[in-house]
Amino acid sequence: MTNRNPLAPAPVRAAAPPPAGRSPRSILAILSLAGFMANLDVFIVNVAFDDIADDFHGSSISDVSWVLNAYAIIFAALLVPFGRLADKVGRKRMFQLGMGLFTLASVACGVAPGLWWLVVFRVLQAAGAAALTPTALGLLLAAVPAEKRLHYVRIWSAVAAVAAAAGPVLGGLLVTASWRWVFLVNLPIGVFAIIAAQRRVPDSRDASVTNMPDIVGSVLLTLGIGSLALAIVKGGDWGWGAGRTVGGFVVAGLLLAAFAWRAEHHPVPVIEPDLYRVRTFASANLAMVAFGLGMSAYLLITVLWMQNVWHWSVITTGFAIAPAPAMVPIVTVLAQRLVHRIPASVLSALGCAIFAAGTILTLSRIGAHGSHYASELLPGHLLVGIGIGLALPTILATATHDLPQHRASTGSAVINMARQIGFVLGVSVLVAILGTPTTYQSAHTAFVHGWWTIAAVELAAAVACLGIVKRRGATR
Repeated sequence: MTNRNPLAPAPVRAAAPPPAGRSPRSILAILSLAGFMANLDVFIVNVAFDDIADDFHGSSISDVSWVLNAYAIIFAALLVPFGRLADKVGRKRMFQLGMGLFTLASVACGVAPGLWWLVVFRVLQAAGAAALTPTALGLLLAAVPAEKRLHYVRIWSAVAAVAAAAGPVLGGLLVTASWRWVFLVNLPIGVFAIIAAQRRVPDSRDASVTNMPDIVGSVLLTLGIGSLALAIVKGGDWGWGAGRTVGGFVVAGLLLAAFAWRAEHHPVPVIEPDLYRVRTFASANLAMVAFGLGMSAYLLITVLWMQNVWHWSVITTGFAIAPAPAMVPIVTVLAQRLVHRIPASVLSALGCAIFAAGTILTLSRIGAHGSHYASELLPGHLLVGIGIGLALPTILATATHDLPQHRASTGSAVINMARQIGFVLGVSVLVAILGTPTTYQSAHTAFVHGWWTIAAVELAAAVACLGIVKRRGATR
């Protein structure tokens, strides 16, 4: 078999005009709906956090965190291999299988009899999301004209921001009935997406893909990230110097080292090492891990502060969180216009810095006694929303700019993997920092430490963003 550089330019076939009744806009709408569902379930569960814990006999915050982490870990580990498998067997078939699994697993989550059953069903739900997300992007790229691909990818990237905006409010509304509706609501949407895709979305595949993706590598990545998250989450309970904690970190390091070795030697690795030799892509992934860590920790810490410290209801919490996420799609539109005038590296770094500034403003104003939302939390909260709107879509859309077109889909899956890994680390680190405070004052101190950590991580993300410098004349 002839070896070829995976980053070498390959002939890009012009997208064939979609069949009658299959306009690129309708295809974009259907596939964006699917992506919205997959991303929404990362954010919507935050608001249901306390209700899930109470329903399952007061489960600890560290145990309930696995409802979030299990989803993000599996989503991250399977994005790339499922995307490549779809290239081989057909993207439309894989998309429908993924949507079907996601929908059925959502129903199972909605009727879960216990916390760990819920975690198991979240694993299945994440597997479905990992199958439908990269295949949806591949179907979209194949269905639109080459000159419009970047525009459609930017819209696709903005879906994640909209999902973050809608998650808290939708979650708050649904949880007022029951936290189970957070999952059951996916049933009609999933069925609609499957039927609409069958009728409107044309199939596509990559005939050059002949080898199966590295499943062993995916397992190593899953277990490695899972071990790391477990050690971080349980470190406070077990003791940071305890054998179980140290063993967890050691096992995580060994598993991730084995994953890196597999990536160098497997013919179809989960992540092609050559991708990280492209500076723009490598910097974007580093920035996305840090950004995702800060973003997931911020969303969770805000919910926990409102519900556990201020003792607000779920619906009040949902609407109180809404202003910041609502800023995201608005600022995203502005960012798409500014990216032609301001370098993506500067724009994304500015977004991360504004995020950090908003967090610092919040921790400097939040009082040790009482609740004053408008003066203490809202100003910084809005700044965080502006920062996310500037940074997130810019990093996502720019990450694959210097990759050849035939690697854009894989690159997009890898950058989304980096985001999910950041989400896992964010939840884990926050749970470790907060612990189980017993008084208002101790809770205030723990939460302030959490906000400082988030600000520091976002500043690190801003530094990483400065490396996202697009090459002139890059192959697209």
